[in-house]
Amino acid sequence: MSGIPLVDLAAQHRQVADEVADGWAAVLKATAFVGGPQVAAFEAEFAAFSEVAHCAGVGNGTDALEFALRAVGVGPGDECVLPANTFIATAEAVARTGATPVLVDVDEETALLDPALLPEVLTSRTKAILPVHLYGQTAAVEEILPIARAAGAYVVEDAAQAQGARRHGVVAGGLGDVAATSFYPGKNLGAYGDGGAVLTRDAALDERIRLLREHGSPRKYEHTTLGFNSRLDTLQAVVLSAKLRRLADWNAARREAAERYSVLLSEVPEVQRPVVLPGNEPVWHLYVLRVADRERVLAHLQANGIGAGIHYPTPVHLTPAFASLGHRPGDFPVTERLAGRLLSIPLFPEITAAQQEQVVEVLMEAVR
Repeated sequence: MSGIPLVDLAAQHRQVADEVADGWAAVLKATAFVGGPQVAAFEAEFAAFSEVAHCAGVGNGTDALEFALRAVGVGPGDECVLPANTFIATAEAVARTGATPVLVDVDEETALLDPALLPEVLTSRTKAILPVHLYGQTAAVEEILPIARAAGAYVVEDAAQAQGARRHGVVAGGLGDVAATSFYPGKNLGAYGDGGAVLTRDAALDERIRLLREHGSPRKYEHTTLGFNSRLDTLQAVVLSAKLRRLADWNAARREAAERYSVLLSEVPEVQRPVVLPGNEPVWHLYVLRVADRERVLAHLQANGIGAGIHYPTPVHLTPAFASLGHRPGDFPVTERLAGRLLSIPLFPEITAAQQEQVVEVLMEAVR
């Protein structure tokens, strides 16, 4: 039985290899390694893809989140609300600004931030709310925005897993005030190393982001604010442009694969399939199931060559890095239940029907 990876980056690379090689050769010939024209070209292309006015490339997705927060004025003494069920980078970016992450539980069905819980945690110190577009589908930002506005807070989207996803027709990254995304290799739009970007419709916010990423410098040797060194690499911009031209088709292939899984698993009651929030058009960054006895099921899958994974095994509030927040087991019961049951199975644009049937066959063996 041949192995099936969780993500097949080699298959994706084969589709863009020649284009990337030609693009890298051009960069090497011009020696425009930092801030070359390929970066500006990609920024314009990704802004158009995301249907927003501005895109500023940065060094990685965590920096993108931090810069988005700093751009709207988040700093020491502020509070930022985010879901407990997320990758640690969401909370980490808040902490790096000097603000305090304030966690809120998630919706049982979708695992997305539950807007109904926001009034319980908002205070006069709340500066931003960070809906996380998880696993490839967007949070209900249209419900979050009026709550944020009433509290005098900004909405900063964590769109790292939702490149091209839509909510009521609007592309992720253009739903709130400003958005951050990641181009980590495994993302739907992944680089060949780290990379990230900040998206916004607001020219003033975009200008602040560009200052922050470039040592606070609007022009060489002039520094108007304290900044950072976090720029999107020119070679990565070449990769991202090549992949972006194929992203819509790749996302469509992911949707087809997700629908195929839904059919294959429809007669497996031991497995709970993902629930899509009405109004969402997901891009299926991950296909995440819920199973009992998850560790045993995971071990069986991996022993039989199925590259399953867990996103995420330890909730933010129970990680040692955020022990200072003072939370205990039981504080976010939905998130904690999910952490013990969630299981990601292979899904990537090139996955075949036969491979998916093999995944489900092994999964059925495990759960039964």
